[in-house]
Amino acid sequence: MRRGPGARYVSPSMPLLTRRLAAALVVLVAAAACRPTFVVTKFPTNEALYKASLTEFRNGHWDNAVSGFDKLTLDLGVRDSLLVPSYWYLGVAHERAGDELLAAQAFSRLTESFPDDSLAPAAALRAGEAYQRLWKDPTLDDTYGQTALQTYTMLIQLYAQTDSAVADSARQKIAGLNEWFADKEYETAMFYFRNKAWDSSILYFKDLVAKWPETKHARLAMLRLSEAYRTIHYNEDLGDICKQMRSLYPGDRDVDRGCRGVKSPGDTTAAPTGASGGGAVPLVPPR
Repeated sequence: MRRGPGARYVSPSMPLLTRRLAAALVVLVAAAACRPTFVVTKFPTNEALYKASLTEFRNGHWDNAVSGFDKLTLDLGVRDSLLVPSYWYLGVAHERAGDELLAAQAFSRLTESFPDDSLAPAAALRAGEAYQRLWKDPTLDDTYGQTALQTYTMLIQLYAQTDSAVADSARQKIAGLNEWFADKEYETAMFYFRNKAWDSSILYFKDLVAKWPETKHARLAMLRLSEAYRTIHYNEDLGDICKQMRSLYPGDRDVDRGCRGVKSPGDTTAAPTGASGGGAVPLVPPR
């Protein structure tokens, strides 16, 4: 049997199923080798490149779509109607390809260059989401988280009146970021707390409560503050923090146990038995 160059030999002695699989593999390899490469410079006009890039995008060929739309963002004039959607599709293609930083940059360029375009609010939201995904864990450096926060804040300032739905989404994203910021601050404070560096831990706990009072870690930080104050006999501060917790978390069992026997400022009621000295009730363990 004559074979063309590069063809794979299939032995007649192979089982039928194996021969069929081998033959199919040969066809697939040959088809892949013959598949034309997407060359962005071969298109005669920007309109032709845009259409071809959009086809690549719809077919899920993200690298080709990125190549096409990236060239368009460089070649198109600022008044060309294809420029804004080119930025948009470039950002989405980067996003689908898993390139979060490049996606964020493309979306940001759209918003910065065309803040009044109808796509600008959604692009700002997508940029913030991409930056937020780049912050993988609250214990890691929060640079991308801070950039995401700045992006969401800018979005709300610019578009709260014109696109309330996108602005509401940004507020929800900020709430999630704040939980992570508070988590990071809490873990730093707990490092000092566990090592009995009380004053340093107090500074971080107080900073957390001041910056992110709506987070779940704010309550934990106040509980740890009360324990630190009790340990180093900062009785006035202990009274203040217990008054604050009783107001914010009425009926909370951890607060009741941690502040049992502690007078709040202005409270003239006698403390229950065992409220001072060795009779103090231990606080809940750190979480």
